[in-house]
Amino acid sequence: MISAQGYADAVRPVLDRLVDTQAEAVDRAADVIAGGLRAGGVLQAFGAGHSEAFAAELVARAGGLVPTNRLSLHDLVLHGDAPRDVLADPKLERDPAVAHQLYALAAPQPEDVFVVASQSGINGSVVELATLVREHGHPLIAVTSVEHTARVAPRHPSGQRLADLADVVLDNGAPYGDALLPLEGGGAVCAVSSVTAALLAQLLTAEVVRRFHQAGEVPPIYLSANVPGGDEHNLALESRYAGRLRRTA
Repeated sequence: MISAQGYADAVRPVLDRLVDTQAEAVDRAADVIAGGLRAGGVLQAFGAGHSEAFAAELVARAGGLVPTNRLSLHDLVLHGDAPRDVLADPKLERDPAVAHQLYALAAPQPEDVFVVASQSGINGSVVELATLVREHGHPLIAVTSVEHTARVAPRHPSGQRLADLADVVLDNGAPYGDALLPLEGGGAVCAVSSVTAALLAQLLTAEVVRRFHQAGEVPPIYLSANVPGGDEHNLALESRYAGRLRRTA
């Protein structure tokens, strides 16, 4: 039956399975991220389409890490010189060329770490950005559906998928097609990748903070801007990364 309870019943085992199966990969990813941040780097997070939700979960939020940037296709207009109507193209994320603009606009430093999220892991912008990240020597963590990406052909000219290029692959546990509840006559409803991506983002955050504590260091963590002293606390931490963190409304 298609219902809220039906979705809740279907999503719980997916989350439990993710926690069990991705623990080792989360540890390895947290080692990479903590190492980069402790060396003065910034975590650069990118996702196109609904995978933007993963990047948003990591960047500039209460209880999250301060040295983070969210890269987005919207950067082409907000921070670049692309015309506004470029964002109306529903196939923009399939264009490898935009990855070069996104990387240039991010202006990353050598210590920066990249996390790239994509359910399918096959579109041109995602794979090209991953290629650029590797070419410039940055560590790369991929968040993708291992089941989905294995069942679809890459759209990048290289024939590679996001997972092929990553130092660490985090499986978001979403099925082929993303949706969980089958419909009569074919198809399915109620996607899960945004839910599992949010969980992965918070698991990573927890493990990165644990590594700071193990090293005897205070992790740079945001307070909510809606509690007394939050703005002052956050601005003081952001000042350590002056000119390197992009914050938009």
